Amino acid sequence: MSKVQDLFDMTGQAAIVTGGGTHLGTAMAESLAELGASVVIASRRKEVCEQVAAKLRKNGLKVEAEGCDATDEAQVAALIDGVVKKHGRLDAIVCNAGGSRPDANIPEADVDAFWESVRMNILSTFVCAQSAAKVMVKQGHGRIITLGSIHGGMGTDRRLYTPDHKRSSIGYFPAKGGVINLTRAMASELGEFGVTVNCISPGQIPKPGVNPVLLENLRKRTPLFRLGIPEDLKGAVALLASPAGAWITGQDLRVDGGWSVW
Repeated sequence: MSKVQDLFDMTGQAAIVTGGGTHLGTAMAESLAELGASVVIASRRKEVCEQVAAKLRKNGLKVEAEGCDATDEAQVAALIDGVVKKHGRLDAIVCNAGGSRPDANIPEADVDAFWESVRMNILSTFVCAQSAAKVMVKQGHGRIITLGSIHGGMGTDRRLYTPDHKRSSIGYFPAKGGVINLTRAMASELGEFGVTVNCISPGQIPKPGVNPVLLENLRKRTPLFRLGIPEDLKGAVALLASPAGAWITGQDLRVDGGWSVW
């Protein structure tokens, strides 16, 4: 029987984190690298990824940067092909690239903005996961991790928001809900090949610059009475990407400080 420390060891493995140059992606990439994996962080802004990779390498971690539009099949295929050629394998991919296009509230929402939010999240997840699965199926093993959101399974309490801060656009909610169920569908199709597919749905982990009044409203709404920080996702991604998560698939893990319990 393996020791629990060994179950989290990713030494010699290769991983990709899309959208890895900022916020949540950076923390998750750092987590996998700390477990021993060689990690490639990729986004459309390669220069941002390069800055982050250089910083992480100073801490002794094996992190590289690449430019890639996660919605472009050819670019994603080239990214994965490069990793496999260099490392001979692809053990894990975190499909973190996504976002939300600013939009007006219902009933003034824009159809194009709605579809752009869907494209940024569902399409990018599908393209990256499918391309990675082609490699993982041949290997007979692999970990695909998608990024949902608490907003993928619930709406927003507008009373919490300050006038200067708009909640996520209306398209973000069905987009993240779609990512969560896409995860289940892929898990059901890839399980027989030794590939697990799981989703992490973060709660309120605000970026810098948010109105302090809004931050306090969100904090009081959270059962653990604190807001999340990017590092709060490090344990979840470590579990789902490492051998420790070998018998977990098709799940939506909410890392939200208890937000979704009431």
